[in-house]
Amino acid sequence: MKILVTGGCGFVGSNIAVFLKKKLRNSKINTLDNLCRRGSYINYERLKRYKIKNYKFNIEDYSKIKKLPKYDLIIDCCAEAAVEVSKKDVDRVFNTNLIGTFNLLKKCVANKSSLIFLSSSRVYSINLLDKLKSKIKKNIKKHFLIDKLLSTNGAKSIYGFTKFSSEELIKEYSYLFKLKYIINRFGVISGPWQFGKQEQGFVSLWIWSHLNKKKLSYIGYGGKGHQVRDVIHIEDVCELILKQINQFSKKHNLLLNVGGGRNNAISLKTLTQKCQIITANTIKFSIKKKTSVYDIPYFVTDNSKVNNLYKWKPQKSIDDIITDTYLWMIVNLNKIKKYFK
Repeated sequence: MKILVTGGCGFVGSNIAVFLKKKLRNSKINTLDNLCRRGSYINYERLKRYKIKNYKFNIEDYSKIKKLPKYDLIIDCCAEAAVEVSKKDVDRVFNTNLIGTFNLLKKCVANKSSLIFLSSSRVYSINLLDKLKSKIKKNIKKHFLIDKLLSTNGAKSIYGFTKFSSEELIKEYSYLFKLKYIINRFGVISGPWQFGKQEQGFVSLWIWSHLNKKKLSYIGYGGKGHQVRDVIHIEDVCELILKQINQFSKKHNLLLNVGGGRNNAISLKTLTQKCQIITANTIKFSIKKKTSVYDIPYFVTDNSKVNNLYKWKPQKSIDDIITDTYLWMIVNLNKIKKYFK
């Protein structure tokens, strides 16, 4: 099997590429990444050690995409993933996230390739999710889980719009050209090889900030850190992708919600406590009452469909995620600091 992983020098893409290289020994794994982020070069060096070839150019350049080799499967991890960036740089987010997927769909049709698309939990209505703020102080185990039946109507952020629009475009291409696909709406993904940058997610940011005694803020919703998210370990993501590849001939044209679920739901306040324990550091927090128009107070994923289809559930707990990320950062401390001076 020949597989192309786009966004292959990012956190998610590089982990998937290396994981599949190890597990699918008779397969050819290539990546596509323009290396626009400084941290991408750390992942690029890792890919080279596994003899994974990366094509360096922008995903919105179809003239170059159509010249790539033919692949049996494309795994689309390429995205400008920072929700807040999508307020400031709409063109870049639109071109990378939506035009990029459009170009890959044309490539899939031309080569009769299949597609696994990594979408986002941010495709859902901000207004509906904001109404959950009255629940965020209560016991997580009593909270309801969010499945794909929650409305996607209304504002969802420019980032969320591009991911949702890509989903709809994939379905249209499937209807017209018989494209086989799987869409995974992932929530927060974390684990080793995250560098603690804000755009990569709050878990690694919290760990890195505590490790280096940097200030953080509780923003919005009372400024007490009550916002709740569920988190999934990157290894659990990779395991699911492998199951989907192995069963693709029988299970495809699916839209799935995937996340850490109820057991891996955590508030910022609780994450702070866990980071204090593992790093033995206490840092200062400021309180900012006003939050972004794109912020949401709560998201915990209903994994029931993906569990039933693939007999899969997250194996790594939230404590595993924090510990694994922390230990990786300790070992690679100087390397990370070198790239982010």
